[in-house]
Amino acid sequence: MDANYDAIVIGSGQAGPFLAARLAEAGQAVALIERSHLGGTCVNEGCMPTKTLVASARAAHVARHAAHWGVQVPGPVTVDMHAVRARKEAVVAESVANLHRWLEHLPGLTLLWGHARFVGPCSVQVEEAVLHAPRIFINTGARPATPDWPGLEGTPFLTSTGILDLDELPAHLVILGGSYIALEFAQVYSRFGAQVTVVETAPRILAREDEAVSTALHEMLDAEGVRIIVGASGGRVLAAPLEDGRGRWLLRLDAAGEAVELQANHLLVATGRRPNTDDLGLEHAGIVPDARGYIAVDDELRTAADGIWALGDVNGRGGFTHTSYNDFEIVAANLLHGEARKAGDRIPVYALFTDPPLARIGMDLRQARASGRPVLVGRMPMSRVGRARERGETRGFMQVLVDAQTERILGATLLGIEADEAIHALLDTMAADAPYHVLRRCMHIHPTVSELLPTLLGSLVPLD
Repeated sequence: MDANYDAIVIGSGQAGPFLAARLAEAGQAVALIERSHLGGTCVNEGCMPTKTLVASARAAHVARHAAHWGVQVPGPVTVDMHAVRARKEAVVAESVANLHRWLEHLPGLTLLWGHARFVGPCSVQVEEAVLHAPRIFINTGARPATPDWPGLEGTPFLTSTGILDLDELPAHLVILGGSYIALEFAQVYSRFGAQVTVVETAPRILAREDEAVSTALHEMLDAEGVRIIVGASGGRVLAAPLEDGRGRWLLRLDAAGEAVELQANHLLVATGRRPNTDDLGLEHAGIVPDARGYIAVDDELRTAADGIWALGDVNGRGGFTHTSYNDFEIVAANLLHGEARKAGDRIPVYALFTDPPLARIGMDLRQARASGRPVLVGRMPMSRVGRARERGETRGFMQVLVDAQTERILGATLLGIEADEAIHALLDTMAADAPYHVLRRCMHIHPTVSELLPTLLGSLVPLD
């Protein structure tokens, strides 16, 4: 069976459904194809379920340390993992259901279920049907990647997706990887009551961040009981049950020149993600992904093939929910309203949702030094923030970078209580292309985290 549409959207992550809806509302006949579940990674395996776990873990952490705030909690604090999982699944299910109700009632939009594969430059096959459209949009997301550790392939390890179905508390959880996803799960399960060990091959966790950030996060997690092993090499995994019954996994590796042996009940592999592009039949569309599987796009998210766009994780231009949604906004504005929005114009921004969170925008110290421009830096500990002291959560720091000549903010790093919210005042100043003293002279509400930002900008000194 053949069918013709004005547009085909493959995948229903954080770009696909909204673009499909916008095109349908503009009077176009649109097919939205999904092979598993609406909402993509964010709703089903990413932000939404993991942040519900973060919330449950924080509740346990605060309850255990309630005496710090003068509150007595009688008896030991325990975590009901069945209830934690049920709450997570309820939050996800509600979001998926709301998305489904919205999409199925949109005139002009046809929701199709099945695996989509290109069979020509403007043609996609789904089950027994072949669909044709002059415009096709790829939004198929990404999945967990697996490192090539000997003994790992073919064994029942957990991924960032699989661990969400866990309804038991591991006695000892070993996590391979020391970046964003790995560290969030490390803190979550440590706060649930598990023994947690993080194994990272790089010399430090969060290797892409400034060293001060890595050090601060390392110290913070260490203080909560998370063991962190960096510089690991020669790793080997044994998946058979141990003879003494103490664990299901045995890992042998070298760290700092010493042999290390770890026994664990559960193993989480969180060493990165790869785009879902290898089973799309891209060769029939004239698209050749790069060695990592990403589809190259221009600043308007167009691929090398006429009439085909790639949005979200598959294009390698962000890999976050907010960048995926912004991809949709760029494409919709350009196609429907004749605008000239570009992905290259957006400011890099993201957060690590440990507790407290890390928030980052623009340049870091290494990039600022490499730029060759005169740079001013301001840095203050979170202990200067009244809100942080009142809450008894003073870990972390604030740092901002400013171009000494143009007086524009180049970037900022906030690690501390409510950093993921406070960072937006700096981000908005950058987006407005306003000099830093606009924010420096702004009166903020007391007591808040954001009220320290003007003071931070008043502390600028030349960067060494």
